[in-house]
Amino acid sequence: MIKIYMLLLLVMLMWGLNVSAIKVLVAAIDPILLTSFRVMTAGVMVLIICKVMGIFRLPYKHEWLTILYIAVFNVILHHSLVAVGLELTSGINGALILGMMPLVTVMMAFIVLRQRITWLRTSGFILGFVGVVITTLSGAGGLAAVSLGDVFVLLGVIVQGFSFMLISKLKPTLDPRLATGYLLVLGSTVIFLVSQILGARVQEMTKLIDWQLGAVFLFSAIFATAFGHMTYNYAIKKVGPAESAIFINLNTLFAVTGAALFLNEVIKINHAVGFLFILCGVFIGTGALEHVIQNRRQRDMNS
Repeated sequence: MIKIYMLLLLVMLMWGLNVSAIKVLVAAIDPILLTSFRVMTAGVMVLIICKVMGIFRLPYKHEWLTILYIAVFNVILHHSLVAVGLELTSGINGALILGMMPLVTVMMAFIVLRQRITWLRTSGFILGFVGVVITTLSGAGGLAAVSLGDVFVLLGVIVQGFSFMLISKLKPTLDPRLATGYLLVLGSTVIFLVSQILGARVQEMTKLIDWQLGAVFLFSAIFATAFGHMTYNYAIKKVGPAESAIFINLNTLFAVTGAALFLNEVIKINHAVGFLFILCGVFIGTGALEHVIQNRRQRDMNS
């Protein structure tokens, strides 16, 4: 279990920095086209890793429909919405909204998996929502400050939260790491077709010849997307969607820090306050506070 938690910590670092990476990439290349190539590269890499690990096989006939169903939410909608959203909003705003993932995942677990939810956890959801509101609405623009990009990123969070529920219900015969590879390849193919319908020019990808953009692309595709999703989906199956989601609050911290360091974005007071609300909401809403209270009561009873 400790090994899985350490891997999740590494994934959160990569995902956090990936927000800045995608922000840099979509500024130079059409976001939908870029997403298709980035996710396809990641999918091929995952399948190669699965081959090396000895777990590669072709899906059975009844598994293809499951893979397609999950790919719609986990890859096609999520990656497209986040890429387009980050093009239209700041890296910090995007990072903080992505920090809602633990709360959304727990809410999805309650709705889809019928997991029990307490009033304490409900208060965590409220705190997290307040944090997002403070982040996106504060400032001179007020309600007008809410960008379409913020909405897209939030929708991307919601569809991915739902996909985690689907992954947690995968049959034991289909390894979640192998499923991740097929999800990414299948989803990226659809995203590429959509980019062509929308008029994106494939020639734009030649901009990755630039060594700096190329290095950012490889980090995003291979480390953040391939290794990150492969590891996270495996953790969902092993420890559960809600438990894995607890780590995503660290993703927010790394993402905000990365936006400040690499994008030269300014962390304003409303960002700091919003982050504190989101952090508190995550701590309470995911059940971490309940776990601390229960452990303390157990120690008191044993003493």
